[in-house]
Order: sequence, then C-alpha cells, then structure tokens
Amino acid sequence: MLLDRPLDLSMYGPPVDLSFNNMRALSQVPRSGLRPLSMNADNKYLSRSLRLCNNKITSVEGLQLTLSHFLAQPSKLGWLDLSFNKLTCIDRVLCELRELRVLYLHGNRIWNLSGVDKLVELQHLHTITLHGNAIENYKGYRWSSWQN
Repeated sequence: MLLDRPLDLSMYGPPVDLSFNNMRALSQVPRSGLRPLSMNADNKYLSRSLRLCNNKITSVEGLQLTLSHFLAQPSKLGWLDLSFNKLTCIDRVLCELRELRVLYLHGNRIWNLSGVDKLVELQHLHTITLHGNAIENYKGYRWSSWQN
C-alpha cells in the first residue's frame, strides 16, 4: 500500500507565491493568489509548494531558511518553481528536499550536465524542467544517464 499513514489534506494548500518580485535573494512576502493561503498557529503557510519563478535569483543558498520561515512543514516540500531566474548550477541544497516531486528550472543559465546527476538522490522526483538553459546545447541532454 502506498499510504501507510493518513493523508493530511491541510498541507495541500495553494503554492506560496514569491514570483515576480525582482528578488535577488531568498526573502520576501508572498503574493496573494486566487485561493487564500492558510496558516498555522505559528504563522507558517500550510502548503507543499513554493513559487520563486521570474526573479533574479542567482543562488539557492539559504533555501532551507526560506522554507523554514514560510512553510509549516518545510521537509514536505513537493513542488518548487525556480524557473526564469539566473541560476547557473544545480546546488546540493536541492538534494536535501527529500519529498520533492516537481522541480522547475527552465529559463535559467544552467550549463553543466553533470550537475543534474546530483538530483538522482531525490527518489520521488518525477518532473524536472531544464529547457531554456545552456544545458540544451548538449546533444541528448534529456536522455542523460540519471534517467531511469
């Protein structure tokens, strides 16, 4: 059986949206979306998704602090959107996100194909986007050795 514990639906709120904020570093107040964000008693958002797209982020250093600041259960992050930033590599901090299932990295400046190999540690990762990066110049980058 896939679920050996009850599913906590309260953690499946809308994404915490920090997109389009001209951010260079990982700090900001979330944007309001169509669905309201729910918070717990500690003023942390009940969500497993974080949108940091369309900013000017050059490094994900400090990502764990950002997650801990905004999310009620940062270790449960399942969806992270870092698309359209200025990232040049895939940082090891992303490998600490053990529950990550979806990772958007398109439209950045990632150029090192071997950097993608780090993500093999993420057992639940089923979707990653890399189009619009310099990595596209590698023939067959979509079929690299880290895919099953």
